[in-house]
Amino acid sequence: MKIDSHQHYWLTSRTDYGWLQPSVKRLYADYMPEDLKPLLKSHGIDRTIIVQAAPTVAETEFMLGIAREEETVAGVVGWVDLTAPDFEQVWLRLREDPYFVGIRPMIQDLPSEWILQDIVVKNLRVLADAQFPLDLQANMRHLPFLVQLLEQIPHLRAVVDHLAKPNIPSGALEPWGTQMEQLASFPNVMCKLSGMVPGTLDEPWTNEGIQPFALRAIEAFGRKRVMFGSDWPVCTLSATYDQTVGLFEACLTGDWSEEERADVYGGNAARFYGIKV
Repeated sequence: MKIDSHQHYWLTSRTDYGWLQPSVKRLYADYMPEDLKPLLKSHGIDRTIIVQAAPTVAETEFMLGIAREEETVAGVVGWVDLTAPDFEQVWLRLREDPYFVGIRPMIQDLPSEWILQDIVVKNLRVLADAQFPLDLQANMRHLPFLVQLLEQIPHLRAVVDHLAKPNIPSGALEPWGTQMEQLASFPNVMCKLSGMVPGTLDEPWTNEGIQPFALRAIEAFGRKRVMFGSDWPVCTLSATYDQTVGLFEACLTGDWSEEERADVYGGNAARFYGIKV
């Protein structure tokens, strides 16, 4: 089974995104399963993971509703307030839905040290003890703090989204590469080879410019702990879905066995999120 481990659906009529305004150009539109399914079919991708795009439980429930109706959806990575006293109760209620496979706090928009707050660490221990997946929407500035978090909760089951957004145009692999290696030293942490194309409208990029960063991540985490993700429709700011898949393919350099390719295209994501294949 091929799985796109990172994509989004949204409706502009919903009011909880905040960032979804006309200023985001082509992203300010409705993106639903009928828009993605032809692209999935053209690349032989069987299932997807929908990832939250709003910091609300209401959006999580919206995505779970899609999952119950749409056969291409394998699971939903939603949102629960990690600073709320009732975090565990809300999380347990959502867990009653089998499509609820992970949560993602929107740390990209939060102070770098936010994730080290006592209440957040306490609630992340609840996830870690249950081996429930956590997506880390990290930028480079978060990496030292994530290492500190994992030193406190080494059994946390987590995946770094979008390579933690290194400065690809600069070509500078450090200090990002060393920090990613530090995260990879924790065996329960994985990395999505997603969101690698620019998140700016029509910004130039090449496979050759991005490839060294993907290869460094693959080297750090190993072939059993990386996974394909398109970040559709965000990727459409600078690439088509076809180009995004082509970029991923270009990053699978060297000799990959049939089993390893099956893992990176779906098996690793299925194992991480607990999806039956």
